[in-house]
Amino acid sequence: QVQLVESGGGLVQAGGSLRLSCAASGRTSSSNAMGWFRQAPGKEREFVAAIGWSGYRTHYADSVKGRFTISRDNAKNTAYLQMNSLKPEDTAVYYCAAKSDYDLRDIRYHYWGQGTQVTVSS
Repeated sequence: QVQLVESGGGLVQAGGSLRLSCAASGRTSSSNAMGWFRQAPGKEREFVAAIGWSGYRTHYADSVKGRFTISRDNAKNTAYLQMNSLKPEDTAVYYCAAKSDYDLRDIRYHYWGQGTQVTVSS
């Protein structure tokens, strides 16, 4: 089992930045791929970004390319999502996820955090 805890959410004005963190514990060897998803009110959860174990391979949703950057520090068992140029439509609960396989384009994850709220005001 892998436990994931997100932090760093909050309220920010449009154009601003936030950095989300996801701390993993437990069987962290099962977190070869880590990802971020989000769910806005009344909408389905959607993929945002994913990163492989080494940190060199990444994959992004088209809606966040060029604005968001995913990274990870394996020594700290933590993944990050740097979000710049935020827009009101980025408002959502952001979830961290982890899985043991390496396919970044497969959005089926085994482990999930509880989520952190990001609100972008216009």
